[in-house]
Amino acid sequence: MTQAGTWQAMGRNVLVPGRTAIMGILNVTPDSFSDGGRFVDPDQAVVRALAMVEEGADIIDVGGESTRPGADPVSIEEEIRRVVPVIARLSHQSDVLISVDTRRAPVACNALAAGAHIVNDVSGLGHDREMAAAIRAFDAGLVLMHMQGQPRTMQDQPRYEDVVGEVGSFLAGQVARAIASGIPAERIAVDPGIGFGKTLDHNLELLRALPQLAAATGRPLLLGVSRKRWIGQITGREVDDRLAGSLAALAWCIQQGARIIRVHDVKESCDAARLVDRLKSTEGMECR
Repeated sequence: MTQAGTWQAMGRNVLVPGRTAIMGILNVTPDSFSDGGRFVDPDQAVVRALAMVEEGADIIDVGGESTRPGADPVSIEEEIRRVVPVIARLSHQSDVLISVDTRRAPVACNALAAGAHIVNDVSGLGHDREMAAAIRAFDAGLVLMHMQGQPRTMQDQPRYEDVVGEVGSFLAGQVARAIASGIPAERIAVDPGIGFGKTLDHNLELLRALPQLAAATGRPLLLGVSRKRWIGQITGREVDDRLAGSLAALAWCIQQGARIIRVHDVKESCDAARLVDRLKSTEGMECR
């Protein structure tokens, strides 16, 4: 049986036992909620990516379409134009694992051909019926995320009868669908989609139930909690002042079984993750 702690992409092992993987966020968009517009120039984007690698990132997640609440979609051609040059340059300058944050198969294909290893699909294979074939063709890794609705409207009164049960059932079903389409289980990770079509209470319920979600899917959990709105709702902090809240959420997620954490602040997140990793284990581990 495939172990939930195994995640592979193009023949590479993404996860190391006892060590949380840090995924650095690189938004090459003008309108992302936190860093939109800062890295739209490919040269600046690659410099930022390499800096995150130096700070300890295991994966760089490159996104060309904002998925913040209320965001409008961009064309496939524009999304490709934004992400492919950055991925191509980064793959020639570093052997870091590269993820492309997209829900569209043509974007995924072009990004994987340019040097990406993983597709981070916020729709969980629900947006583009050709996505599974693209991932299978490249032996790429896959992140299946849950999102209620579409980015533009997902925060318009999201409702669930049982948010933990519904999200767990969706992710388990999409894992089974991906496997049935020919994607091996060991190439799949899952993300409950904190902040994607969820209220503050929904997010907190999901975060308290991470072990249950891991058990429901049998795959490694990836969590994106960095600088999210729900942290601001609790702390009263604006988006650029949520580092402490983000690190507290990171520590909780790791303690509850998350294996990959998607972050903006790589250096600080790496330090926090190594401390929690060490507290969970008697073996020594170092941040690279």
